[in-house]
Amino acid sequence: MKFKTLIFSNLFLVMLIMLFSNCGGQSSSKNTTTKSAASVSTTTTAAVEDTVSKTGIVYPPLDKKLYDSLSKRLANGDTSGRWPVKNAPYPLDGAILPFKRIVAFYGNLYSKRMGILGELPPNEMLAKLKGEVKNWERADPKTPVQPALHYIAVVAQGDGGKDGKYRYRMPFKQIDSVLALAKKAHAIVFLDVQVALSNIQSELPLLEKYLAMPQVHFGMDPEFSMKDGSKPGKKIGTYDATDINFASNYLAGIVRKYNLPPKILIVHRFTKKMVTNYKNIKLHKEVQVVMNMDGWGEPDLKLGTYRGFINPEPVQFTGFKLFYKNDLKKAPHHMLTPAEVLKYKPAPIYIQYQ
Repeated sequence: MKFKTLIFSNLFLVMLIMLFSNCGGQSSSKNTTTKSAASVSTTTTAAVEDTVSKTGIVYPPLDKKLYDSLSKRLANGDTSGRWPVKNAPYPLDGAILPFKRIVAFYGNLYSKRMGILGELPPNEMLAKLKGEVKNWERADPKTPVQPALHYIAVVAQGDGGKDGKYRYRMPFKQIDSVLALAKKAHAIVFLDVQVALSNIQSELPLLEKYLAMPQVHFGMDPEFSMKDGSKPGKKIGTYDATDINFASNYLAGIVRKYNLPPKILIVHRFTKKMVTNYKNIKLHKEVQVVMNMDGWGEPDLKLGTYRGFINPEPVQFTGFKLFYKNDLKKAPHHMLTPAEVLKYKPAPIYIQYQ
C-alpha cells in the first residue's frame, strides 16, 4: 500500500526537503478497499460573505430555520436516519457551513509532489482554484463556494530529527506566504498537521497565533499519528475521540478568547481504525467538524470507502478528497466530477483537491 509523501528535512539547510514517497491521501484500498432546498437568505449570505476580514465583524444572527433546511438538503435523501446528525449544536453567528461549500487546494510550498498547492506557480495555482470553484458553482448553483488553501504546516518525515519525533514544522514565513496567497484569492486557510511521533497536544498550540485569525482553520491527519512508536509511513496511524476532542476544545477556546466566528476542524479518514470511538466526539457551537474522505483510487472504490467509513459513523459534516493524479492510476482512469460527488449521501460540504 502506498503512503503519502513524507518530507525528509535536511538538518543543516532548512529549505531543502526531500520526498519519501508519493504524497497525499493513501489509496482507499486496504485489502478489499483501495482507499426542495432553501436558497441562502440575504442576511445569512452577508454573515458568511467575507470570511477573510479582520476581527471585530458583527455577524447577523444565525438563521436556524435556514441552517436546518440546508442540513437536510445535504443529507441528500439519506434514509438511514444518520443524516443530518441529530442533536448537533447550532453554530455561532458567522458559521461557514452549511451555508457555503468549501473547495480547497491541498499541499506544501516546499514540494511539487505533495499536492496542487505547491505543484504549480502561485498565480497559475490560484487561477486553477478559481476554475474549480466555478465548476462546483455550476454543479450546485444553490450553494455558494468558498475557496480555500489547505497547507500542511507540520509534515511527517523519514528522519527523526533532533527530538526523534519524525516531523518537521514549517517555518512561519511559509505560513505567511500561504496567507498572502489566500488573500489574493479571497480564500480561507487550513493549517494541517501530521504529528508522527509527536502528538496533537504538542503541535496545535504552536499555531495559535495563526488560528487567532478569523480566516484560519485547522486540519489533523490520523494517518501519521503513530501512537505505537512506529516510523511514519510504515503503517497507518490513528486518532481517538480524545485527540479530536482536544483539538475541538482548544479551537473552541480560541474562538471565545478572540471573539471569532466558528472554526472548522478537518479530520482526514479512509480506514475504520484511523478514527476510534467516534461516538465520543464532542461537538461545540464554536467548532464545525468535517470528516474528510481522504483515500485515492478508482470511482467505485472511493465511493465504497465513503460508504464504509464516513456515512455510517456520523459526526457533523463530511468532506471528499479528489486527486488530480492518483485517482487516474487505475481504470477507468477517471477523477470524479462535482456532479458525480454530489450524488453521495450525505453530500460533502468540503472538497479538497490534491
